[in-house]
Amino acid sequence: MQSNAHFHSFQSREKLLVTLATTIADYLVQGITANGHASLAVSGGSTPIELFKKISTQTLPWQHVFICLVDERWVEPDDADSNEKLVRTHLLQNNAAVANFTGMKNAALTASEGMQEYEQHLQKIPMPFDVLILGMGGDGHTASLFPGAQKLAAATNMRSENMCIGIAPLTAPHERMTLTLPAILNSHHIILHIVGQEKKNVLEHAQQEGPSEELPIRFILSQNSTPFSIYWAE
Repeated sequence: MQSNAHFHSFQSREKLLVTLATTIADYLVQGITANGHASLAVSGGSTPIELFKKISTQTLPWQHVFICLVDERWVEPDDADSNEKLVRTHLLQNNAAVANFTGMKNAALTASEGMQEYEQHLQKIPMPFDVLILGMGGDGHTASLFPGAQKLAAATNMRSENMCIGIAPLTAPHERMTLTLPAILNSHHIILHIVGQEKKNVLEHAQQEGPSEELPIRFILSQNSTPFSIYWAE
């Protein structure tokens, strides 16, 4: 598979975090300088926690930064599995406490029923995203684009006008809401942040020819419309 991704390898996770946090801050400052505001979309999981802490201490006019989620489990914002809780606990702290944050979860019973309301919230976030940060699971999923999910085709349809979609993974708990592939690619910079040899092995497998539905990170690897960088450390 041909990929335009730029791969950045670091000798330690700490060096990765320092470099990546500074890079993200620089992109946000560029957006604020050019447009008066900037937008940052982030993913959940355990990997970005230390990155969030580093980003939160960066010096920039955070009051002009709009932050949202790439995906969310359809649980209450105070639930231990909530990405919103993760962001509020680790990112919306220190200097970044004054940033503008929009969570995905709303009062709808299901993510599918909550789509329309969240689409309206997304209209208030400056697009394209200045920076969008992705993670990747051991099954090759990214955002909540999971292999075998019933709505994976709809979520990755580049002709779709939907910016988000409700989706139910086969291999993970909770219904999710995720940005669609067109919304993810509507970014100035996409960054994949992964650590450990296992994730690198999955990435190398995904970089080989094969259906994107099998390893959905391929949807990002195979595109050439948005600059894409991979940051990895053992």
